[in-house]
Amino acid sequence: MSLKIAFIGAGSIGFTRTLVHDLLTVPEFRETEFALHDINKRNLDMIVKLLERDLKANNLAAKVTSSLDRREVLTDADYIINSARVGGIDAFQLDIDIPLTYGIDQCVGDTLCAGGIMYGQRGIPCVLDWCEDINELSKPNALMLSYGNPNAMLTWAANHYGDVPTIGLCHGVQGGHWQICKVIELLINKNRKPDHKDYEVVNMSDVDIICAGINHQTWYTQVVYKGEDWCSRLLEGFEKHPDYSQTEKVRIDILRRFGYYSTESNGHLSEYLPWYRKRPEEIASWIDMRSWILGETGGYLRVTTEGRNWFETEFPKLLADKAWSLADHKRSQEHGSYIIEGLETGRRYRGHFNVVNDGCITNLADDCIVEVPGYVDGNGISIPKVGELPHACAAICSQSVNVQRLAVEAAVYGDVFTLKQAMMLDPLVGAVCTTPEISQMTDAMLVAQAKWLPQYKPELAKIRRSLAKEPKLARFDTTGACRKAAADVKTVAKRNAATAAKRKSGKALNIAEPEG
Repeated sequence: MSLKIAFIGAGSIGFTRTLVHDLLTVPEFRETEFALHDINKRNLDMIVKLLERDLKANNLAAKVTSSLDRREVLTDADYIINSARVGGIDAFQLDIDIPLTYGIDQCVGDTLCAGGIMYGQRGIPCVLDWCEDINELSKPNALMLSYGNPNAMLTWAANHYGDVPTIGLCHGVQGGHWQICKVIELLINKNRKPDHKDYEVVNMSDVDIICAGINHQTWYTQVVYKGEDWCSRLLEGFEKHPDYSQTEKVRIDILRRFGYYSTESNGHLSEYLPWYRKRPEEIASWIDMRSWILGETGGYLRVTTEGRNWFETEFPKLLADKAWSLADHKRSQEHGSYIIEGLETGRRYRGHFNVVNDGCITNLADDCIVEVPGYVDGNGISIPKVGELPHACAAICSQSVNVQRLAVEAAVYGDVFTLKQAMMLDPLVGAVCTTPEISQMTDAMLVAQAKWLPQYKPELAKIRRSLAKEPKLARFDTTGACRKAAADVKTVAKRNAATAAKRKSGKALNIAEPEG
């Protein structure tokens, strides 16, 4: 089977390499052309060299092509995979640091809140440019699989404004599913230790879930183990769990007060809500500093920066290492390869995908992007009707959907007025800042990120004049409540090796995150 799969943002080396390896585990895809595009020539060259070595070492007929010209890569593509970070780490730094000076302390800043909204302003014009090229150059009805963030906003723009069928993909559902299995395992084994003869291991395949909501605010509304629904017992299990009781305090508090566990990490979830990061002196009590994803100020920016530095110095070692082995490859839990396999071979796959709602969740707006169960086979992608979310869960999602809608509209039309409305309605931004502070912060971010925001160019001169006249309302520095300095390369290398060993042993989920 000869396919062309195009990667936009292919310089996300670990992520791209993992997805290519996953696709190569499918026998029918071993003659595929992997066409790679990035605007960073150095990163693009690195991933090409690694993949060419991998193909040669395994005697595979697949080929890797690459170009800095996006149109060349998209020509005749059957599928497009997006993992681009528009603006890179330089823009990401501004997403975190400027809001900090107005008191907005983010852990990730890539989905909602001030950082996520501005990330969408950078990404959406690029997505619409890609869509024009896809419609002109790619195969008819080529499907885009988008891992880029803010996932819901980019998927919204591609489907509603770009006219390209697009599925947003994320691994948050798998991560929470795995945690739930460990909690059920704790409860059913009571005081038995893992080496006890009667100890019962609970695997993800043993626990059937239904998860529904919007990306990064998705709810496990059904958790079935051995024919029984465990939703009502999850709070007991998470409160008793020796690790999760300390690392997932925000998620457990939401479970306690809303009745359902949420997919997203403690740090992510804390910045989508108005309650956990609005008072700097209280943030530490809700988070855990053992891992960035648990709530550290600017945590994802730190590890992304560390990852970039590590690749710059460690790439020669990667290239000199023993080549990847297809026979030994453990396929990751990323949805992308399974979706393409299902569509092309007819093998059935069930996952959770970000799609246009269109009545799937009846108490969320039809035009929004929801994350819901889906099935893939030779007939296409089928999305069953979920029905109503629990009303309080739907209320949380609806607030975020309203922010997303305004942010997407602002990005498409370069509308500063609408952009500021999105910022004001964001839960955490609104909990921390006054309306004049939000307006000035938005102006400051537009000016600082001007080179990535062509749609706002007509407004920038006026915004600069306004900022020059106004009294400065930013009252804080960029230290944040719980911020760490970036680690050196040796420390990062040791940490990466430990994570790889943990995944190889099966003690952690095998998932890949796009780098900066």
